Amino acid sequence: MRAKIAAIAILSSIVPAAASGELGCTAEDKKVAFELNAGITRGMGSPIFSFDGKVEIKDKGVAADLRKTAFKMDHVAQYWLDGKELRLDLYREREGSKPHGYVELVLYTKAKGDENEYAGTYELIVYDTVGDNVQAKQAKFKGKVGCFVE
Repeated sequence: MRAKIAAIAILSSIVPAAASGELGCTAEDKKVAFELNAGITRGMGSPIFSFDGKVEIKDKGVAADLRKTAFKMDHVAQYWLDGKELRLDLYREREGSKPHGYVELVLYTKAKGDENEYAGTYELIVYDTVGDNVQAKQAKFKGKVGCFVE
């Protein structure tokens, strides 16, 4: 009986691992570099169960505290993955006592022949309310992005 219980416990711990995968996206150009990684569950829309990402904006015209942004699971605003398309919208507001500001990164990609590689574009928007009675600054960056799903 103990052997059966042990076998069931081992098998049940193996099944979730086989049903999960990874999603990763990278981009680097003259103005922006980023790397995004997510754990996804296969099936039922491939929901994300973990997320980690870093964005670096190389443009010195963007406020220093918004040039390097880390994204976690709480910052995934929208996500879509099917066999043909991968879309991702990340949003993070400035922390601390400074005036309102945010970084939003949106990916638009399509499958490259199979369901493992995706290619497309990104749009990065940085919004910075500099202070009272001063017009907010907004910067937009666009470029190419590559993603994989395993």
